[in-house]
Amino acid sequence: MARRRQIYEGKAKILYEGPEPGTLIQYFKDDATAFNAQKKGTINGKGVLNNRISEHIFTLLDHIGVPTHFIRRLNMREQLIRQVEIVPIEVVVRNVAAGSISTRLGIEEGTKLPRTIIEYYYKDDALGDPMISDEHIAAFGWASQEEMHDIADLAIRVNDFLCGLFAGVGIRLVDFKLEFGRIFDNDFGRIILADEISPDGCRLWDMETNEKMDKDRFRRDLGGEVEAYQEVARRLGLLPEGADNAVLDLEKHRKNRGK
Repeated sequence: MARRRQIYEGKAKILYEGPEPGTLIQYFKDDATAFNAQKKGTINGKGVLNNRISEHIFTLLDHIGVPTHFIRRLNMREQLIRQVEIVPIEVVVRNVAAGSISTRLGIEEGTKLPRTIIEYYYKDDALGDPMISDEHIAAFGWASQEEMHDIADLAIRVNDFLCGLFAGVGIRLVDFKLEFGRIFDNDFGRIILADEISPDGCRLWDMETNEKMDKDRFRRDLGGEVEAYQEVARRLGLLPEGADNAVLDLEKHRKNRGK
């Protein structure tokens, strides 16, 4: 099939024109970035794993009534999604102190927070995605008050569900990033969950050992990134024990098939 027109390329995904109006094809890359793309690399098979993990989570969220852009997975690296108008705000949900909140507030990493904290960051790579408040969002019109209520409510619902999902397979959900978009029905717009949920945007720690099972392994040069992503997929029942890992590397997969 001929490659469709590219709409956008980000650090971890490419968006292509979809087969029907109002749809896009989301392609998951193996590219890995950290520190606002100051550090770059590749995690072989990451795109395949993130595609499966995100599909699994978005499907489960749909079952509990969380509206998302996900329609269906198309192949190893692509999924069909609804086209949305992205709200230019990254929503970070924190359950345990780690990363920037530990640095900013001097809280020891691994400290359980007194309550779940929601933070907002303005989506602008050139500015380094600065942290913002509700006042900034209202003043600059990035989202209405009603939309922010919907975003906060959905973020808490997703957090409650994911904490239980991961705890059931021995993983602690430390924190994670969400993005939201608007879809329109005539003049009426509503907020739905967009982007992806995967080890790229979540901090996931083994509940017994506190071993990191996410992109922090790349950020902090810990190694074992592929194995960590695979272990998350295995625990979620998405990657059978003893699976041929070569299929996760698309180039090797093509060579094996004689393409």
